[in-house]
Amino acid sequence: MGAKERRIGYISFDLDGTLVDSEFTELVWHQGIPEFYAQREGLDLSKAQELVLREYRKMGDGVLEWYDIGYWFNYLGLPGGWEDLLEKYSNKVRVYPEVHEVLSRLRERYSLIVLSNAAREFIEVEMREGELAGYFERVVSATSDFGLVKKSPEFYRRICEILGVCPQELVHVGDHWEFDYEIPKGMGIVAFYLDRRGEREGPEVIQDLRILPEVLDGGRGGDYEDRGGER
Repeated sequence: MGAKERRIGYISFDLDGTLVDSEFTELVWHQGIPEFYAQREGLDLSKAQELVLREYRKMGDGVLEWYDIGYWFNYLGLPGGWEDLLEKYSNKVRVYPEVHEVLSRLRERYSLIVLSNAAREFIEVEMREGELAGYFERVVSATSDFGLVKKSPEFYRRICEILGVCPQELVHVGDHWEFDYEIPKGMGIVAFYLDRRGEREGPEVIQDLRILPEVLDGGRGGDYEDRGGER
């Protein structure tokens, strides 16, 4: 982080892998949908999982349909509704231990938003079950709201336009090296890579969200100015 002072107005967070773990989404895609497919085709679960995962790979994550649970229910001819499947596993939403503490501290000084690649149907369940909605002024899904399959430069440009800020006034935190760190950083956004496994090092790499308030206060050599009493 450079020594130049930046006036930070907003902090954005990725959702899956950053605020909540991946168990809920993994169960829906890799357990629930294959179970329904097994019932429909009269297969054992392991065979159904193999076939469904093959279909996921054939589609690939470069198209919007890959993220659309309604599409997969129709494509695979699954019984029941996808809404019921999401509710079935909703009790598996797990917020990381430090999240509520950190968000409570940060929202006193910054406006907080969620920027996720997940479809809004998943986001709504995770926000509700994780009791996260009250912290955030805005929640944006790249796929559902913008029709973009990744958090691309276009995605971040549109976010800055919507917020009415320049990139230097936005902090983004997430656990994907390319889409949460390299791309926003390359645009001038103040980006932090959340590496819970401790596999990377650097001044903009954090292993726990608890360090974020300290870093924003300049505790790691940076010099950032928040909006003070503007809120």
